[in-house]
Parts: sequence; structure tokens; C-alpha cells
Amino acid sequence: MKKVFVSGCYDIIHGGHVQFFEEARALGDHLTVSFASAEVLWIHKRRKPSIPDEHKKALLECLRVVDLVVVGRGHDEGIDFREDFLALRPDILAVTEDDKYADLKRALCAEVGATYVVLPKTPPRFEPVSTSSIVRFVQAPTEAPLRVDFAGGWLDVPRFAREGEFIVNCAISPLVSLREWPFEKQAGLGGSGAWALLNGKDSFESELDLGVGWQDPAVIRETGLCVWRSGPGPVLDFKHNGDFLKGRMAIYWTGSPHDTPASAHLVHDFDRIAESARIAREGVLKTCITTLARGVDLYYAAQLSEGMASLPDIAGALAKKYCGGGHGGYALYLFPDEPARSAALAEHSPLRPIEPFCRV
Repeated sequence: MKKVFVSGCYDIIHGGHVQFFEEARALGDHLTVSFASAEVLWIHKRRKPSIPDEHKKALLECLRVVDLVVVGRGHDEGIDFREDFLALRPDILAVTEDDKYADLKRALCAEVGATYVVLPKTPPRFEPVSTSSIVRFVQAPTEAPLRVDFAGGWLDVPRFAREGEFIVNCAISPLVSLREWPFEKQAGLGGSGAWALLNGKDSFESELDLGVGWQDPAVIRETGLCVWRSGPGPVLDFKHNGDFLKGRMAIYWTGSPHDTPASAHLVHDFDRIAESARIAREGVLKTCITTLARGVDLYYAAQLSEGMASLPDIAGALAKKYCGGGHGGYALYLFPDEPARSAALAEHSPLRPIEPFCRV
């Protein structure tokens, strides 16, 4: 009987582990799986296991390809299973291509005459996951806000950042979830950042990989009406709960999708954009809707200078602008009070109300 041995943390058992076990088992007639104990996990990784050792052992023992399960309790990093390995004297120690402890394991194999076998990576039957990604997904919120930006857009893109300048934005409701998304897609409301957050992914990394800035994941995570300092990463200048904006905001669907990465190469009027944010920041500080509207209006002028189409005039609106990088998606309209907004909503069907969202 040819005995095969594998080891790992196997902290949250997933399809990738099962596929590895099946491929290792195919090398012989008997498979032993060793997993790191709770104590070992704490000593070497400074984290707790997802479930108690006895539960993990019972789960592994139920897999049809697994013949024996042992718990690694040794304190040698990478080979916490030494004692069991020497006692069982397997014929093969199977590892993955990214094994970090090859030299130590080859030396251990030499002690019992076992063969060290590196299993090549094969196409996964499931979308690849890791224990850390599963934990992030479980811990991810079930709902998230989107956002509207008032002024200072593009100054959150690291290569466009200006020291001493600002970005002003606000998290909004209704909230979105993986199952309910009551907005158009590719809409300029920070949807990609919210989607990454809901899926337990690094939303900052996702946005920067697209070649855009960090403002979407920053305000979606922070919530509220926020002023950020321009720079390579999010630094909060100050935050307001946004109550003075209740009943005063609406978004208008322009009828075409929004594509921020495609707009990044355009020539932007950064002087005007920076000035718009300074004015909008003053409006937030003073909780003054008319001052905030002046900042929004100045930013809209910068958008028009980039070649964006004029937005429709809506009676009663103080200011308007495209959300995000513009060229489609939603446009933001600000109103002096709720009656003015209600009148506009009754007249314009593409217009819909939104409210500031601040998580306590």
C-alpha cells in the first residue's frame, strides 16, 4: 500500500482543498491529511481558527478521499506534523507548487525514505478562493451606500493629487446589496467600489487598478458628508452627518452609461476643479446649501469644458453636475428645499430622490 501525506492549515475547507486532496490521493492508495492545530495557528500566524480542532477533524474525516486525519501540534514552523510523519512513515509527501518550506520537508522525507512530490497546478473546477478571501466575504456588509460627489473630482487620483486641495462627497441612500441594486449600472455613483466591498474584496485596490481614484471606497466605507484631503490615499479632513441635505438632492438618469476610466486621459481643468472643492468645503462647514451649490456649479463648468453635453435645466434647482467623471450615468441636482425638489420630481420622470446616509 502506497501512503500519501499532505499538510496545511485547511482553516476553512473549500473546493480547492478537496481538488488538491483528490489529486494527492491519486498518487497512492491511502491519504493522510494533517492540519495545523489552534495553538500552531496562533504561534505562527497570530490568528484563531475558524472552527475548533475537533470539528475541523470531523469534517475532514467525512471526505471520501481522506483515509486518516491528524492534528499537527509541533512548534517547528512549516513542519508542525513531524511527529506524526515519522510515526506513519508515508511513501509520498505531496505539496503544491507554492510550498514555502521545501527544504525542510525534503530533509524530513529523507529521514524516512519518502518522496517529495510537487503537484502541478491544474485548472480549478471552481473559482479559486482562499481562507482569507472567504473570511473577508463573510465579514463583508450585507448592504452599502453609493455616493454622489460634489466637487474636487480627479484630485483623489494619485497622479492628479494636489497638496492642500480637497474632494467633497456624500454617501447616499437607498442602499444597495448583492441582491438588490435599485439604480442603473455604470452610473457614476461609485457602484464598482460598493460591489467590491459587498463581495469582501479590497475596494481601494479595485478602484486604483482601474486607473481611477480612492474617493468612492473611502466615502462608501466612512459614510456621511465628507471632505477629504487630496493626496495618494484617503485622509479625512472633516465629516458631517449631512442632515442639512435631506430633501434637497435628486439624481437624473442621462440615458447612457458612465465610464470613468475612459475619461481619465482627458484634459481636466484642475484649477477650476480645485476651486470648486474649496467652495463646496466652505458650504459643508457652514451647512449652507447655496454655497455648496456654487461649488457644484463651478465643477459642472469644468465638466462642460471637457466636452460633456449640457444637462437639462430643471426649474427650482440650485445647481447640477454629472456624477463621477461624467459623460453619462447620473447627474446630481441640488434644490433649496424639499418642496422645490418635490415639484421637480413630479415634472421630470428621469429624476429620483436620494438622501444623505451616515452610519452611526
